Amino acid sequence: MKKYPPLVPKIPHMIHGGDYNPDQWLADKDVIWNEDMRMAKLAGINSLSVGIFSWTALEPEEGVYDFTWLDEIMDKMAANGITAILATPSAARPAWMSQKYPEVLRVNERREKQLHGGRHNHCLSSRIYRDKVRQINALLAERYKDHPALGAWHISNELSGECHCPACQENFRLWLKEKYGTLDALNAAWWTSFWSHTYTDWSQIESPSPIGEQSVHGLKLDWKRFTTEQFVKWYDIETEPLKRITPDIPCTTNLMGIYEGINYYRLAERMDFACWDSYPQWENTMNDVSIAQFFSFEHDLTRGLKDGQPFLLMESCPSATNWRPYPRLHRPGVHLLQSMQAVAHGSDSVQYFQFRKSRGSSEKLHGAVVDHCGHEHTRVFDQIAQVGQQLKTMDAIVGTTAPARVALVYDWENRWALEDAQGFNNVDKKYVDTVMDHYAALWSLGVSVDIVDQTRDFSGHDVLVLPFSYMLRGDFARRVEDFVQNGCTLVTTYGTGWVDEHDLCFLGGFPGPLTDTLGIWEEEIDVLMPGMENSAQFRGKTYKLTDYASLLHAKTARVLAEYDSDFYAGMPALTVNDCGKGQAYYVAGRFGADFLKDFYAGLCAEKNIPAHELPEGVTAATRTDGTHDYVFVMNFTPCDRTVTLSGRDFATGEELSCFTLPPHGWRILVKEA
Repeated sequence: MKKYPPLVPKIPHMIHGGDYNPDQWLADKDVIWNEDMRMAKLAGINSLSVGIFSWTALEPEEGVYDFTWLDEIMDKMAANGITAILATPSAARPAWMSQKYPEVLRVNERREKQLHGGRHNHCLSSRIYRDKVRQINALLAERYKDHPALGAWHISNELSGECHCPACQENFRLWLKEKYGTLDALNAAWWTSFWSHTYTDWSQIESPSPIGEQSVHGLKLDWKRFTTEQFVKWYDIETEPLKRITPDIPCTTNLMGIYEGINYYRLAERMDFACWDSYPQWENTMNDVSIAQFFSFEHDLTRGLKDGQPFLLMESCPSATNWRPYPRLHRPGVHLLQSMQAVAHGSDSVQYFQFRKSRGSSEKLHGAVVDHCGHEHTRVFDQIAQVGQQLKTMDAIVGTTAPARVALVYDWENRWALEDAQGFNNVDKKYVDTVMDHYAALWSLGVSVDIVDQTRDFSGHDVLVLPFSYMLRGDFARRVEDFVQNGCTLVTTYGTGWVDEHDLCFLGGFPGPLTDTLGIWEEEIDVLMPGMENSAQFRGKTYKLTDYASLLHAKTARVLAEYDSDFYAGMPALTVNDCGKGQAYYVAGRFGADFLKDFYAGLCAEKNIPAHELPEGVTAATRTDGTHDYVFVMNFTPCDRTVTLSGRDFATGEELSCFTLPPHGWRILVKEA
C-alpha cells in the first residue's frame, strides 16, 4: 500500500478547520476578525474555507468589485498560520444578476420559472452565468495566485438540482444526438414502441415531467446521466481559469454522500481529491450503531471515488445540526468519536460548518466552533480543541489509506434504474438498505471495504459483493466473470442482472450475462409485504428473511439453503457455483443481520481475510502505510465494551491485548503491516 502526499500541499498535517464567513461580520470586523484568529489558534485550527457564499460582497454591482475585505482576511490567516481553502462564489448568485439576467434562473420539472432565492438556483446551461462565473473565478485566481495563505480551491458548494429550461432541453437533445446518432437507435434503446411513444423528430424529446413523459424509463435514465454531465461540464467551466492561472493549487468540491442526483464517480474523475459533508444525528441509544454503520459506509464511498486516495471531511457539526427534525446535542466524547471515525476511514481532515455562528437566517442555530457568546469558554469549543490536539499527533497517519480486500458495489445508475422500475417493491425498493445490510455485516467484523461502482477496477480484491444489481452495464458482467474465473469470490443477491445499461430486460432468463457465472436461473421474485417473513436453514441454524424471496432453479450451482415455507418451500435460498478457480454465491432472499454476519465471518475465514470478534456496536477500521497498520477501534454504544485485540497503543506506546472502551470511546492500535 502506498502512502499518498498531502492533499493540500501547504498542510503536511491533518487538516482541522471549517467554513468561515468573515463577510457576514464586516461591520464589526476590527473586533470579530481578530478574535476569530485568536480562537482558531486555540482550537488547533490550521485551515479555513472562505468565500463560499461571498459573491455579493465581492461584486456588489455588476462590474464593481471589492476584494479589500478578502485581502485583509487572507493576510490575517497567513499571519496566523492558517491556510485558506478559497471558494468560488457560484453557489449563491447576487440578486442584481437574477434581476438583470432572468435567464440564469432555473426552471423546474413542471416548467415553472423559479424566483431568486435559496442557493443553487442557477441554470446549468446559462451562457451568461457561465461567463460571469469564469470572470470572477479568473479575478480570484489572478489576485491570490501568489498569496501565502492560498492552499486549495473549493468549487461552489454541494452541487445539486437540475434545470428544465429551453436551453437545457436543447442541450439534452444535443447530448442524445451525440450518444445515439440516430432517432432509430434512440427509439430502440428506449423501447418507445411501447404505448406508441416513438419519436419522429428530435424536437419532440422533452425532459421527464409530472405534466409530461414519465413512462419511458430509458428517457428518465438518460436525463439523469445528462444532468451528471451538466455538472461535470460546470465543474470544468469553474476550474478552467483556476487550473490555467494556479496550476499547482488543487481543486475540489464538497459532495453529499449518497445524494441521488449526481453520479459522483463520474464527477470525481475531474476532482483533484474527494471531500464530503457528514452530518450524523446521534441519539445516545443503541440506534447509534446503525447510524455509525451508515456514515462509515459514506466515508468509505468517498474514499472509493478516487480509488482509495484519502479524502477530506469538508463539513461536520460539533453539536446540534439545526435542520435535523430533532437537533440533539452531542453527548460528551461523541464529537471526538465522529471525528476519529472519519479519519479511520480515510479522511485527512476534520472540518466544520461553521466556524462562527451566523446571527440571522436559516442556519443561525446550527452548531459551530464559536457560539453567539463569542468566546472560547463553552463545552463545544473545548471538545473541538480536543480534536485539534489529537490531530496534531497524527502526522504519521496522513496519506495512509485502507488495506481492503473486499470490494462492495454501490452504483448510482443501477439505483436510478431500479428505483424507477415498476416492479419489485413499489413502496421502497430498498436498494440502499440492501447494500447497507452487507456493509453492516462486514463493519461488525471490522473488515475493511472499498466501495466501487460498475466502472471501477475491482480486480485487486479477493471478494466482490454485488447487492441488488438490477442493471449490469458495459463490460461489467464480463469483468465479474473473469474475476471469479481467476480464483476470486462473488457474492450477489436477488434482483441482479435483469436489465442492460439501456434499462432493457435481458432475454433468455435472469441474471442475464451472469447466469453461467452463478449457475442459476432466477424465474420470479416474491415480494413479502410488511409483517411477512420466510426462513431457511443454513449450517444448522434457522435464519429469517423479509421483503424479497427469489425463486431460483439451480443449474450448475450447489444449493446451500432452501426456503422453509410457502409454495416455494424447498427451493434454493442460497447457492454457490464453482466457476473456473473461484466461486459465486447467490443470496436469494433478504436475510437479516444474523445470517449475513455469520455468512461473511465464514467467508472471511475461508479467504484468510482478517476479521475480528468484536462486541456489539464496536468496529475496527484500519489505515496503513505499508509498514504499520493503524487500527482504529471505536465504540458507538452508550455502554462500556471490552475488546480483545492486540497491538501497541498509538498514544502511549503500551502493548495491549484486552481493554475496555467507555461509551463513545476509541483507541488506535499500531501493528506491523
